[in-house]
Amino acid sequence: MRMVPLGEVATIERTGVDPTVLDRDTPYLGLEHIESGGPIREYSSIGRAELTSTKFRFNERQVLFGKLRPNLGKIARPDRAGVCSTDILPITPSKHLDRGYLAHYLSQPPMVAFAASRTSGANLPRLSPRVLATFEVPLPNIEEQRRIAAILDKADAIRAKRRQVLAHLDALIQSIFHDMFGDPRTNSRQSDLISLKELGVLERGVSRHRPRNDPLLLGGPYPLIQTGDVARSRWVITDFSSTYSEAGLRQSRMWPAGTLCITIAANIADTARLGFDACFPDSVVAFTASPEVTTYVQAWLGLMQREMERVAPQSAQRNINLRILRDTLVPRPSGRDLNTFHRLVEEVLTMRQSMLLAEAQEADLHASLQSRAFKGEL
Repeated sequence: MRMVPLGEVATIERTGVDPTVLDRDTPYLGLEHIESGGPIREYSSIGRAELTSTKFRFNERQVLFGKLRPNLGKIARPDRAGVCSTDILPITPSKHLDRGYLAHYLSQPPMVAFAASRTSGANLPRLSPRVLATFEVPLPNIEEQRRIAAILDKADAIRAKRRQVLAHLDALIQSIFHDMFGDPRTNSRQSDLISLKELGVLERGVSRHRPRNDPLLLGGPYPLIQTGDVARSRWVITDFSSTYSEAGLRQSRMWPAGTLCITIAANIADTARLGFDACFPDSVVAFTASPEVTTYVQAWLGLMQREMERVAPQSAQRNINLRILRDTLVPRPSGRDLNTFHRLVEEVLTMRQSMLLAEAQEADLHASLQSRAFKGEL
């Protein structure tokens, strides 16, 4: 299959515009509005985002390419015109290049990894438009491009439906809580209140050594959970990206599987249960109780997260302390309701885990399908 530089069959547009002279309802996209893999979560607007600095124009005929390294893979096809962050490059395909085909080609994992290897810059590495224009694209005839794009679009639609089911399962736990215990924000059932410290033990994670990122502490066999790991998880932490060495473990503490992790700095009151024994720093609080109480408190905190953020003192960054958590009042549940709620949540989590496994298999199949497509094997 013939390979051509992207710059020969597409134009990378960088038309800057002052957003203050445009209609406040003009659609706006930042990197935060685009999911990895391409779906656009939502469109903001110039007025809502309170934009003042230069942005790029885009339209519905283009592919949007996130050029900032942590956000490579954020590649989208907008369905309307608007303005975007200058960390997003609008690409206009020529008549020889199908937009959907290009979006799929650029978003496949090998291309995302290749783009990451070509970024430059110390603090926030970016891919320059000049380098992006040199990326080679396989170029079958336009009809074949459209056929490949249609096949991959159908595969994406199946994966999107799976993600919708997962979102519904997350919402189902909240719905069950409301049905059984009422609205926690208003204590609509007028339940007696009890402090969190009466329901279980709250203790801060441990990281005594400074600096915390001393290489001496890292790289061993002991899982190290950070606030980001908690925020990214849904209910249960099932993987990790950092580890402690023997020296790291000695200055920290190993918490058992089933411990509820609660973030208290930057991201306030994100929660997830440990799926394995692990260490974590003092930006995370451990809540230890029976499985039934842990499930109840985790669901309650999930529904009360915005309220917890509101009451958090703010200095250099917003945070809550152990005293605030321990004294937080929670509606007192009955033992029978706790048992029922825990059982129902575990059933939902079992379904969710099955869906996650299927989603991972679909992701592998999708990557294989992409690879075959761009080798001309479909």
